Amino acid sequence: MEKKLKIGIIASPYLSGGNNVIFEHISHIQQRGNLEMILIFENSVKDEELFWFKGIEKIQRVTLKEAEKIQFDVLIATFWKTCYQLKNLNADSYLYFNQSVESRFYPESDFNKRNAAEAAYLLDLNIITEASWIQKYVKNNFDLEAELVLNGIKKENYSVVGETHTPREKGKLRVLIEGNISSSFKNVPKTIEICKKSKADEIWLLTNSSVQEYNGVDKIFSNIPTNETQKIYRSCDVLVKLSTIEGMFGPPLEMFHCGGTAITYNVTGHEEYMKHDFNSLIAEMNDDDKILEYINQLKDHPEKLETLKENAISTAENWYNWEEASLAFENAILKSIKKKQTIKNVLQAKIQLFENWYKNTDEVLTTIKQTERKLGLKIHYKLASIFKKS
Repeated sequence: MEKKLKIGIIASPYLSGGNNVIFEHISHIQQRGNLEMILIFENSVKDEELFWFKGIEKIQRVTLKEAEKIQFDVLIATFWKTCYQLKNLNADSYLYFNQSVESRFYPESDFNKRNAAEAAYLLDLNIITEASWIQKYVKNNFDLEAELVLNGIKKENYSVVGETHTPREKGKLRVLIEGNISSSFKNVPKTIEICKKSKADEIWLLTNSSVQEYNGVDKIFSNIPTNETQKIYRSCDVLVKLSTIEGMFGPPLEMFHCGGTAITYNVTGHEEYMKHDFNSLIAEMNDDDKILEYINQLKDHPEKLETLKENAISTAENWYNWEEASLAFENAILKSIKKKQTIKNVLQAKIQLFENWYKNTDEVLTTIKQTERKLGLKIHYKLASIFKKS
């Protein structure tokens, strides 16, 4: 019997859209049985911490320290920081599952993390990504050929027919907002304020933030397992999601499958399945007046709302499920193995070099801040900008 390839994937146990994508791929690949999947978490994780993704607790998992003793056939990093954690791990092949251009997660002033995230591409890891725009970005900026695997959908969960929390009411517009309240690029507080100004009859919030109430929100669903969120989608008419940064976001697609539509900015990744005035309404980035106008349109013109919903369902019917997506991901892993590989000692040397560079940068900025306090001067950002250019 042929020995299965041992695949280690460094991930986080916490509820998020990105981790949901990772867990979907892993669980389906493991079920098919062609590859041996091992989850690598930075620290020990209990089963109850994985409550939000049914079945993932059955996947073998180890800590980062324990993984140092294992010889993997393939190791997969899943966030820029985990690329640097590959330094002490052993594998024949190293991959980076890149779900966004992660330097964009940080403000311009935090150029240290922005540069560190971008430098992950310089490690020359083979890349699998989830969106066409990311594939183009890494090609244009780093001459890297990324394998593209679009995200799937759990069609057994997300469907038009099924349980609801509260059935939709004809003539009423129930709006759903989704995302982490504290994440600046998820824009949840601003989205709530826009919806409060609109003609929407009810505002619901689905979030992984630990919050029980929020001013202006009629109903909050906090830290809901992914296999129960469809009941929330089926209860609402439109998802208003105003992220400023995304890879390929899943909530609008989930809403489509549950018979609703969506209003978003023209954020990266929306073009994979959203079409303005066909299955959704899309505004230019930060055009909040247009977002408000769109919400009110759907309230004032219920026939338009129904047309968007019908077309969204049509889009959903033609989208593929996680079994198909994970098979494409499995094939992308196997295809990447055949590509030119990063040699371990070269990878280690690069990581060490980058770590030294960013450590020294932190020390310089700390010195600047200390000097500010001593002299009572605001020199940090001016010096930082000079340092950035050097």
